[in-house]
Amino acid sequence: MEWLLLGFAAFIAGLVDAVVGGGGLIQIPALLAAFPGVAIPILFGTNKVSSVAGTLSACVRYARTVPIPWTVAGWAAAAALAGAWFGAQAVSLLPKEVMKPFVLVLLVLVGGYTFTKKDFGRLERHPLRTGLVVPAALLTGAGIGFYDGFFGPGTGSFLIFIFVRWFGFDFLKASVSAKVVNVATNLAAIASFGLSDGILWRVGALMAVANLCGAQVGSHLALKHGNGFVRWLFLFVVSMLVAKLGWDLVHS
Repeated sequence: MEWLLLGFAAFIAGLVDAVVGGGGLIQIPALLAAFPGVAIPILFGTNKVSSVAGTLSACVRYARTVPIPWTVAGWAAAAALAGAWFGAQAVSLLPKEVMKPFVLVLLVLVGGYTFTKKDFGRLERHPLRTGLVVPAALLTGAGIGFYDGFFGPGTGSFLIFIFVRWFGFDFLKASVSAKVVNVATNLAAIASFGLSDGILWRVGALMAVANLCGAQVGSHLALKHGNGFVRWLFLFVVSMLVAKLGWDLVHS
């Protein structure tokens, strides 16, 4: 029964993650419930093993229909790979609790902006000058990568918001770009956790299969229903993140 619940959680996480990110909201509580005596970093590393399979498969699925803007996504992913590694290494230097109020405020602003701007992410725009695209991509990748390695909640949502707001992508193109960056951050985190704290590889492998299946369903739904569907699921996941972080702050 425990394995079935983990598999189901990974499937739903993969589905949600393939569209707008936020799969960790589902997988990490499931892992904590299944393995209460296992150290948190080991479970975080196991979560990344599952997530990277679904994220990579969703990226491939999107790429068949939505052209990946490699000038942005490639540079952002390269910077995120390094940023996530250093973020994971910095975990011991600063308590994660200090991040929660700051991230909570950011998520409220992101959700509020997206909700009030009805046309946000529906059509592609080009707000950045050509000379600023690569520096902005590097800055995005390094900053979000470090955040993902250090803390993590809302990484996919922040990436999608930045790709829409800064680079003028529509929601579908922002989502596939976020997947490219997330693959890099997940690989860096797996390397970091694997070399230091360890990973439950058998559990991660089982969940990876279920996550991959969920990611295929999620990417299919996103491509079928388009930017409007992605926008509303984005708002739903941001709301769940706000509720989760708010609950943690009130009960800490």
